[in-house]
Amino acid sequence: MLGTVFKSIAALIFLFALSTCIDPYNPELKGYESLLVVEGMVSDEIAAYTVRLSRTIQEQNTSPEKVTDAALYITDNIGNTYYMRNSGNGIYKTDSTEFIGIPGRTYVLHIENSDGRKYESDPCMMQSVPDIDSIYFARDQELVNNATEIQDGIRIFLDSKPGDNNQYYRWDFKETWKFKIPSPTRFDYINVNHIIPVTQVKQYCWKSRKSDVILIRSMYSGQEGRVKREPIFFIASNKSDRLMLEYSINVKQYSISRKEYDFWDNLKRVDESGGDIFATQPFPVISNIHNISDAKEKVLGYFQVSSVKRKMKNILFSDIVDLGLPYFHNSVCERIEKGPKDFPWPENSPPLTFDDIYSMYTSSGYSFIEPMYSMDTNMLEKLVFAKSECADCSLTGTLTKPDFRSGTY
Repeated sequence: MLGTVFKSIAALIFLFALSTCIDPYNPELKGYESLLVVEGMVSDEIAAYTVRLSRTIQEQNTSPEKVTDAALYITDNIGNTYYMRNSGNGIYKTDSTEFIGIPGRTYVLHIENSDGRKYESDPCMMQSVPDIDSIYFARDQELVNNATEIQDGIRIFLDSKPGDNNQYYRWDFKETWKFKIPSPTRFDYINVNHIIPVTQVKQYCWKSRKSDVILIRSMYSGQEGRVKREPIFFIASNKSDRLMLEYSINVKQYSISRKEYDFWDNLKRVDESGGDIFATQPFPVISNIHNISDAKEKVLGYFQVSSVKRKMKNILFSDIVDLGLPYFHNSVCERIEKGPKDFPWPENSPPLTFDDIYSMYTSSGYSFIEPMYSMDTNMLEKLVFAKSECADCSLTGTLTKPDFRSGTY
């Protein structure tokens, strides 16, 4: 989610600064001003809350400059003050043993920069949020490539329990899945006379990913006071290894204010438009952070305050096998089987040896998988290779299974 926020905020900066098309290569923005970017959230979960500070820079494709020398603290409406620790790299954190957000209270973020400028957020009341009632999935389709292609897969939905007049919701999620590579390394090649089994075959691993989409919902007056069949995520069954073995999605549900809803809605529109910096009508820049001495200074980002409810859904391969979906096939993981006879050599020249073949492929980014022996003579006949990511699952995942019991993996 943070990646989407940074990308969308960067696009907002350019949309705000530009009103006509300009040379797309390294544009020089007249009157460019470096803006403070604030990202942070307080919830009622037991955790160290984080605020990230940075400043925009003129180059579009460069990361924001981190603000590493500020002082931050949070106050509430009953007179408490909670100081944040500077963790470096523009990250500031609260102490989880001293501060936990409480629904019904109002919080204000205070920022004091080393140059003397001071900022405050609007007072933000922490609203309660209803529990997630259920997470489920169904077979579905999605149009891609400008609606020229249909993908089959599953869509994950969410129902919530009735809330306390909640009107605006936001969700994010973390997904984790177990996957299998087709050609794991089973032997180590020392030389032609010394090929030994590996101590660990790295065939099964786990991947995790945080959501990078903006999921929001507005409940209008007159609607039933609960969320039903809210689409959370679509998985194309033949385009991803997510559904090969085991899959889990951990969804967080937030209750947000109208102003925060408008903030996320703007970011979503920028993201869905591709962040076109040449748009003629810029989206409005919305923030709840202000310079207390200079109301004209523009600040980007948002200080979020919300209670949180979460729920996890596990999906096994056996749960979807009856849906008749196309299976995922890893087309890039080709096995290469080569021996000296596969490389014809000019007369009077020595042929390639197994050591030569091993060096040739491993120096080109391939991994040795296993030897192949003749069924008739039991002599070494070929060496088997595959791309490294197809031979060792830990290059793209982790061998350690997440601790699902914690609920915070």
